[in-house]
Amino acid sequence: MQRRTFKAMGTDVELLLDAEPGDRAERALDRAEAEFERFEQLLSRFRADSELSRLNREGKIVDAEPDLVRVVELALAARERTGGRFDPTVHDAVVAAGYDRTFADVPADAAGPAPSPAPCGGSVHVEGRTIELGSGTRLDLGGIGKGYAVDRVAEVLALAGPCLVNAGGDLAVRGGTWPVGVTADLTLELSRGAIATSGRDRRRWRVGGAELHHLIDPSTGSPADGDLVSVTVVADSAAEAEVLAKAAFLGGEVDVPRVLVRADGRTVLAGGLA
Repeated sequence: MQRRTFKAMGTDVELLLDAEPGDRAERALDRAEAEFERFEQLLSRFRADSELSRLNREGKIVDAEPDLVRVVELALAARERTGGRFDPTVHDAVVAAGYDRTFADVPADAAGPAPSPAPCGGSVHVEGRTIELGSGTRLDLGGIGKGYAVDRVAEVLALAGPCLVNAGGDLAVRGGTWPVGVTADLTLELSRGAIATSGRDRRRWRVGGAELHHLIDPSTGSPADGDLVSVTVVADSAAEAEVLAKAAFLGGEVDVPRVLVRADGRTVLAGGLA
């Protein structure tokens, strides 16, 4: 089993490849790592020179890279079918809550007044390779972009053998059977598809005494309330799992295997898991 770890897209990435050691395996891991760098350069809101940052500054791109177009299309379709629970236009709400830089640089406890909510549900129009944002609209493609990257990298790495790609809990496998730890007491066996988790237990900070997190409820423009700490779902792709995990965290109905961790410590299995 060949393993490589590195940081990309604001998280820890792990690549596992079931292949004999040697140049072929190393080249496959090199290509997979380079793909993560390419997606970060394309989709990161923290890189001023990324194509997403360019779109957010200018409001329109007429020659967008195909992968950016595809991720935006997936995000808009997800907003439609989740009734707005998943919404790529939460950018300003996330920034208003204090997540305005890479998470490693967000102060754990900042002074000042508690942040005010910011509106979501902005307009986005895609035609061909042209993406146009409505007035005051900016995109945050962090979750679905990471899931999309995991899916694409898994396809690249699978050319060299059965593999697992894990980017901060967004995980996809191709070939083989893989044990995946979901909680301290629960492990799922994954032979195909992907897993993603949405939760408020990791990326947290305080502003003016208010405890905040990065999961925005688009209906309020503020970090979501509720009794769920995290939701993990199994789906055909990591991008789809990201969408469904966020929708389920906000109370949406999703018909997939899922693990819900509640604030009282209870773990609930649903969607066929037992």
